[in-house]
Amino acid sequence: MSLDPIQVMKGPDPIPNTCPSASNGESKASWEDSKDIHENTKKPKTGPVRRARKVEGGIFFPKPENAVTIAVSSRVLFLTETEQKVFEQKGVEEYLRYQVEHENEPFAPGPAFPFVKALETVNARLRELYPDSEELFDIVLVTYNHAHVGVRLINTINYHNLFIERFCMTGGSSPIGYLKAWHTNLYLSADAEKVQEALAEGIAAATMFMPEKEVEVSETQLRVAFDGDAVLFSDESERIFKAHGLDKFFEHERENENTLLDHGPLKGFLEVLGKLQKKFYAKGHRLDCPIRTYLVTARSAASSGIRALKTLRAWGLEIDEALFLAGAPKGPMLEKIRPHIFFDDQMFHVEGAREMGAFAAHVPYGIAQKYPHKKSTNAGK
Repeated sequence: MSLDPIQVMKGPDPIPNTCPSASNGESKASWEDSKDIHENTKKPKTGPVRRARKVEGGIFFPKPENAVTIAVSSRVLFLTETEQKVFEQKGVEEYLRYQVEHENEPFAPGPAFPFVKALETVNARLRELYPDSEELFDIVLVTYNHAHVGVRLINTINYHNLFIERFCMTGGSSPIGYLKAWHTNLYLSADAEKVQEALAEGIAAATMFMPEKEVEVSETQLRVAFDGDAVLFSDESERIFKAHGLDKFFEHERENENTLLDHGPLKGFLEVLGKLQKKFYAKGHRLDCPIRTYLVTARSAASSGIRALKTLRAWGLEIDEALFLAGAPKGPMLEKIRPHIFFDDQMFHVEGAREMGAFAAHVPYGIAQKYPHKKSTNAGK
């Protein structure tokens, strides 16, 4: 089974009934297919119908240093498989020509689309409670594309009624320097090499994949699931398991249960989620908070769970639900959770999540990257 991000960006629209006429360049669906507000007039249609954005509490743009900045690649926000094939087979000039010729055809939603919509739902609730606060999710669209392609991207964003005003179109250059300038809290991409480059610079990042089947996700609550080792925590314990086996791993965890684990690449993202959750709690919305977090780990609870929980508590971080699976597959649990995104450092867990319809993202960090990606019954991680 291929797990190349380009190859898996196909399949049905993951958000049912949100954009039934959306096209990724493989059909003749276009802006004219959407309902024209002037359909009763005799004037010919000349272009896309721009939808007005309605944002509770007004429209304003937070300063990057105050916001929770989520940088999303155009290749995970939208499905661009056809365009990628044009680029690979015919070169950049033909690719640019193709994009301009199809600029009135909206891209279909990609794997990060439901996540972005959920971020906007949280923003709407925050604006209701804190009209003047800049502590919001700020979404930056990041693309290697030439600026010519920006017209199609803007048209697509307007078509799907997304609130994304900040673009970074690098014309083929690496976006990593710009991510640092944006104070990026999370970067999602289809390019594993760029994700690794971002991680090396201390930016939380993951390679996102399309689920293998369609599953509806919540429209009122952002759900984010994390693996533990090499995601929230360092890969220290995973290294013990890989080098010495499961018994030594359990022994190491018991001996060090009062020693905090070091932080992993996604700890900072959990921290900012927790900070926003507390803003809802302060207004009496703990029980109906629009953000919910999950720890989904293959660790065993009694044998190795205490250290993980004590570390989170010492960090001052709350996880709403913690699932210690003792080596059981994560996919069935994720099918019940239905997260907008699940982060894991091992591809076989990402595969299992995708098979069950979960939106999964690979964090290429730690010792596990040196081992083959295959199914396992590892109970240590």
